[in-house]
Amino acid sequence: MPSSEKPSRGACGLRVLLVEDETVIAIMLEEMLAEFGHEVVGTVARLDKAMELARREAFDVAILDVNLNGKEVYPVAETLAARGIPFVFATGYGSGGLRADYRQRPTLPKPFLRSDLRQVLAEACSANSP
Repeated sequence: MPSSEKPSRGACGLRVLLVEDETVIAIMLEEMLAEFGHEVVGTVARLDKAMELARREAFDVAILDVNLNGKEVYPVAETLAARGIPFVFATGYGSGGLRADYRQRPTLPKPFLRSDLRQVLAEACSANSP
């Protein structure tokens, strides 16, 4: 199957793209997502690599750290929105720290709890459901 085709969800959960530049946070998210039964299809810390995966890979939802080594993640968000793929912003600044046109998007505040992650993923996916 070409990677740009619609993904098929496994029996357990979602296929997740993780865009996070803090290694400890990325590892923690990977572990939590695995415990929830989700599959991380890629973990990236650079904007160029995130853009590449956002354009071509098949996944159900993305978690986007707003600030990647001083670069804003909004180009990735725009690409995902154009593809109809739901995404969640992860930020220590809350939704008020997002650009105005993205403040209504699901946001995972840092630091977060396991329950926060589970809830925001459900919110992101249900917002894109028909």
